[in-house]
Amino acid sequence: MTDHANPLLSAWTGPYGLPPFDAVRAEHFEPAFDAALAEHRAELRDIAAQTDAPSFDNTIAAFDRSGRALTALEHLFSTLSSSASSDELRAAARRLAAPLAAHGNAIYMDAALFARVEQLHEQRQSLGLTPEQLRLLERIHLDFVRAGARLSGDARARYAAIMEQLAELHTRFAQNVLADESGYQLQLRGEAELAGLPDFVRAAARQAALDRGLTEEGLHVVTLSRSLIVPFLSFSERRDLREQAWRHWIGRGDGGAGTGATDNRELVREILTLRREQAALHGHRCFADYALADTMASRQSAVRGLLDQVWEPAKAAAARERAMLDEVRAQLGHDLEIEAWDWRFYAEKVRQQRYELDEAQIKPFFPLDAMVQAMFDCAQRLYGLRFVAQPQVAGYHPDVQVHEVRGEDGALRGIFVQDNFARPTKRSGAWMNALRWQARNGIDALPIILNYNNFAKGAAGEPTLLSFDDVRTLFHEFGHGLHGLLSDVEFERLSGTQVLRDFVELPSQLMEHWMAEPAVLKQHARHYRTGEPLPDALLAKLKAAATFNQGYETVRYCASALVDLEIHALESAEVPDVVEFERDTLARLGLPDAIGMNHRLTHFQHLFSGAYYASGYYVYLWAEVLECDAFEAFVEAGDPFDKTVAQSVLDNLLSVGNSREPGATYRAFRGRDARVEPMLKGRGLLPA
Repeated sequence: MTDHANPLLSAWTGPYGLPPFDAVRAEHFEPAFDAALAEHRAELRDIAAQTDAPSFDNTIAAFDRSGRALTALEHLFSTLSSSASSDELRAAARRLAAPLAAHGNAIYMDAALFARVEQLHEQRQSLGLTPEQLRLLERIHLDFVRAGARLSGDARARYAAIMEQLAELHTRFAQNVLADESGYQLQLRGEAELAGLPDFVRAAARQAALDRGLTEEGLHVVTLSRSLIVPFLSFSERRDLREQAWRHWIGRGDGGAGTGATDNRELVREILTLRREQAALHGHRCFADYALADTMASRQSAVRGLLDQVWEPAKAAAARERAMLDEVRAQLGHDLEIEAWDWRFYAEKVRQQRYELDEAQIKPFFPLDAMVQAMFDCAQRLYGLRFVAQPQVAGYHPDVQVHEVRGEDGALRGIFVQDNFARPTKRSGAWMNALRWQARNGIDALPIILNYNNFAKGAAGEPTLLSFDDVRTLFHEFGHGLHGLLSDVEFERLSGTQVLRDFVELPSQLMEHWMAEPAVLKQHARHYRTGEPLPDALLAKLKAAATFNQGYETVRYCASALVDLEIHALESAEVPDVVEFERDTLARLGLPDAIGMNHRLTHFQHLFSGAYYASGYYVYLWAEVLECDAFEAFVEAGDPFDKTVAQSVLDNLLSVGNSREPGATYRAFRGRDARVEPMLKGRGLLPA
């Protein structure tokens, strides 16, 4: 397939096989997808139409090799749609959603193809397969079954229609959230409106204005990027402006942050109704049962059991924190009740008073570039990796940085791409993606792994300064990145982070531990102006304050996880008003109004921009149990960089992808199942 006018219809000849970012236009994607879909259909027809009896090589390995042009195109389209979006790309995404979903339906409902997979699955114990081959066969078979391959007649047709409708709705949901996020600007003029904001917040807000073409002298803009709105809520003395910003932040997608065109309430109801029907076609009473069947937890009771262990202790810890906030509020002579837009403001006052910690004092020690070098240094000390910047290699935006990743022997292991800054064309949050997964089946594919963050860029000529939480986010996504980069498997379907969803957060959350290690901080956390290392006294204060406000953060997280589980556990075909359901559920759980939840349903992209985390937001807590227990292995060894333990992490957690069952993978590393106590201790939720 060659078309000189369309760079996506030719082989990608950029460095490392990167796409021709500078030449790609939105109008190139639909013709390219047409060609890639046709190529994949032809590959699958050849597999299904073989006269030779099914074998692992001619069916399962061939299936894993198929569709690589389509996969590469999907990765590129996802990358640009989420981080360099435009009206034209969004329109293309809406048009492509149904055809791509239809293609997925056609694959997994191909009777001849599934018959070959089914026959091999029935014979799997007698085929003499390696453990990885057996795992691939079992996973591909399960993919077919969970996609409706065993359905027939009207049920099969209805299932296909459901999946196409869901694809369109997921796309619309995500675009509505992005529209509300990019469309909001709280404009600040003059000292009265900037009151309480430290220099680093002012600099970021001024840069946000300039990035949006607002050049008026002295104008500052607060956006809904977490790295800007959270500091604003923490420092602004203007309670009225805090409330205004907070209401827009939590109102994304429910009509409160924009026009009716971006209201997601009915979209969520439609998605939930279709998911309930999807689950019923699989014989499940509710979507939660269907979704959890292919997880480590496997059932609702296991998820509820974990959340129940944390919910009440977290609320008790939050109540103790609230008492501290009330004490400071009284000292300041403020007689109004603490509301949700006040909590972070008074928590910052407590942090400054009780722990003598001031965010404005901390951030100068955490410039972004130094923290990137810190995480690269940790990867070298743990796994022998070197990250070599390639400034001559262009990404899809000037902010994008490309690195070669080389092993101890100097061999190229992969390509790491970082995109760290918030901008109007980029969705909120932080995430990892791949432009290419590691694999060896028919090729020797080095991984191309991307990390995305949304840090508020520093002023021109000034560094971007991170909060301690921002540094944690940076290391978290890097943990996902290492999971993709260090994959060492044969088959693409089993590569990198393509693991069960309550295992996928283990490597990312484990990596967070090193951002707070004293040895790392003493080496890399240096004042950006003076070069002074982080003082021992300030480090001691950071450690002392580590569990402060964890009750608040844990309650917010658990509230979102519980609402996610509850709404996907509904068995009735009639879905209630989602805002009312959310409110009623939180009232029944006893969530304090002044705390709120991490994500309301109308902008909960984990759940409704796709289905991967639906009924699965609990996975961060599940993985936290695993990673806190896993880090104890380094504690027991007496060295956070112990080579033997690090090698075991590499061999048993990072390199194996989905080639082993995750419970067995963890036991291979730790010698036993994980214990919950280290997690409770780490969050400060164990009784004193």
